Amino acid sequence: MYKRILVPLDNSPTDNVILKHIRPLLRLVGASIVLVHVADGYAARYQQQLNLEDSEEIRNDRQYLNQIKDELTKEGFQVTACLATGEPAREILSTAEKEDCDLIAMSTHGHRFWKDIFLGSVAEDLRHRTRIPILMIRA
Repeated sequence: MYKRILVPLDNSPTDNVILKHIRPLLRLVGASIVLVHVADGYAARYQQQLNLEDSEEIRNDRQYLNQIKDELTKEGFQVTACLATGEPAREILSTAEKEDCDLIAMSTHGHRFWKDIFLGSVAEDLRHRTRIPILMIRA
């Protein structure tokens, strides 16, 4: 069924929801997991172009990703962690393709109409831009 599941994390409490939900599925199908976090602050978005040192945001995000990776590895899962910078939906899809993922599993913030119009929704953007199945769990 699924061999490699991508789980986007945003370094917020909503991550706990998808991580709790995905563990039984990983065990059931024997899939590996790819964690991705997209740092999208100004310094992160322009780090390469401006040849900047790692910002505090990047350092914190890397530490967070490694912590989650270590926890899942200790539980017996095969884990890859990727830290990307830029526009979240584009980077999540790029990672899914590079890592040959066959499912994207993510938690959503559950914004409603006005917030999605003004702030956008990574989940909605992904849904319209990929053919990879997406499992969305509302946090």
